[in-house]
Amino acid sequence: MYAFSSILAALLRRARTGEGATLDITMLESLGEWMGFPAYFTAYGGTAPRRSGAYHATIVPYGPFPAGDGGTVFLSVQNEREFARFCDAVLGRRELASDPRFASGPKRLENRQALHAEIERVFAGMTSGEVIARLDQADIANARLNGIEAFWRHPQLDARGRRVTVASPGGPIEALKPPLNLDDFEPRMDAVPAVGEHTRAILRELGYGDSQIGELTRGNVI
Repeated sequence: MYAFSSILAALLRRARTGEGATLDITMLESLGEWMGFPAYFTAYGGTAPRRSGAYHATIVPYGPFPAGDGGTVFLSVQNEREFARFCDAVLGRRELASDPRFASGPKRLENRQALHAEIERVFAGMTSGEVIARLDQADIANARLNGIEAFWRHPQLDARGRRVTVASPGGPIEALKPPLNLDDFEPRMDAVPAVGEHTRAILRELGYGDSQIGELTRGNVI
């Protein structure tokens, strides 16, 4: 991702100034960018944030919550104004916004388990669709947490024509197009090769002669 954005930045600079660029992107520094929040929290907050799985390390409530129909809804409450709306319009528990345990961000973090229990108690009586509808109505950021099967059959993939049928040694299969879209351009989606199908051609490109390839074949190397 950072290599891609760096290439775009270099192309933009060249278009503006005519100056080229040498790009230097490392895995460590890229992951460091992703770790910015916990890194600064640790460096200047005194302690590292506790491991929280899919939940946010310091923002509560923020993460996945189960609904009564077995679905899971991911939600994010970022400030006191949103938390008040969340308690009133989503949970139907306006009094929770002024509960001393939850009246501020640090208090909600301190009492995360108690607040999660209140949320899960309400959501247990609702379907995931009903939870999302309330969150949308209250302008609270949310998303349905899909499993792999639900993702694979997501209607938006079909609506945007992201599937293509390709051949494979086991027969035709559905494959997803790459996410990069260019006008008037379709990505090349060749058949999935069989094991070893291109080995000899690749060896020839690398400079191996027929006798060398034959020797590798007789020795069961290829």
